[in-house]
Amino acid sequence: MQIEPPIKTVKNPPEQFNGDAWAEMLVVPHDADQRAVLARVRFAPGTRTAWHSHARGQYLHITEGIALFGGRDGTVCEVHPGQTYYCPPDEEHWHAATSDCFMEHLAVMEAGDDPATTTVWGEHITDEEYNGSRVRA
Repeated sequence: MQIEPPIKTVKNPPEQFNGDAWAEMLVVPHDADQRAVLARVRFAPGTRTAWHSHARGQYLHITEGIALFGGRDGTVCEVHPGQTYYCPPDEEHWHAATSDCFMEHLAVMEAGDDPATTTVWGEHITDEEYNGSRVRA
């Protein structure tokens, strides 16, 4: 058993995020038989991801602020601290902070069989998609 060494906080790339977001990888696999990944991601107000999907799905637990999650059907879910949002495998989605506050979530997922397909990134979302028809989770 061991205490894991700290992993440096990194700013997420502009190809995948519109705005400022930072990630800390809290749990990463030690060997090929392990798949679990846990990250703490902090979004500045109005920051949003590009469209993306995860080979094995993803859980996002909101710890601070209000999160927005959008799907291809145009629905945008508003999720609050203490709530967990689940996105099934290979379902395209995006997540974001509201325009007036920071948002932080814990992201849990499993690495895919092919590391290149663990997360597949697409185009940036539009303002219309970000402002879509909101529902509260």
